[in-house]
Amino acid sequence: MPKINIKSIDHIVITCSDIEKTIAFYTFTLGMKVHCFGNNRYALRFGDQKINLHQAGKELEPKAKLPTPGSVDICFITESPITEVKEYLESSGINILVGPVEKAGALGKIDSIYIHDPDKNLIEISNY
Repeated sequence: MPKINIKSIDHIVITCSDIEKTIAFYTFTLGMKVHCFGNNRYALRFGDQKINLHQAGKELEPKAKLPTPGSVDICFITESPITEVKEYLESSGINILVGPVEKAGALGKIDSIYIHDPDKNLIEISNY
């Protein structure tokens, strides 16, 4: 059996009901950069990663079996203190669902808060 050494995640895809609202949320609220590429395609860039955006009903092939807005649950790591992140989000009118709470991250304990994006995807923002 061949050995496959997965090193990292390059990108993920989020299916959106409204790409413009999604771009606004992730750029203005979370500080990501929008990137237009290919034939009018959009991605959100941060660090060495990106999130490709697909419009619901107009997904690119190949695609997930059931691409659905609101089906993503993702954790982003921030270098900012989580209490400052919470204060910033609340002052921006973003509802904090849970947190700060201690959770288990890929590298150990993390402090996390949870919010929803415009499609109700679950967004966890954490730091070590």
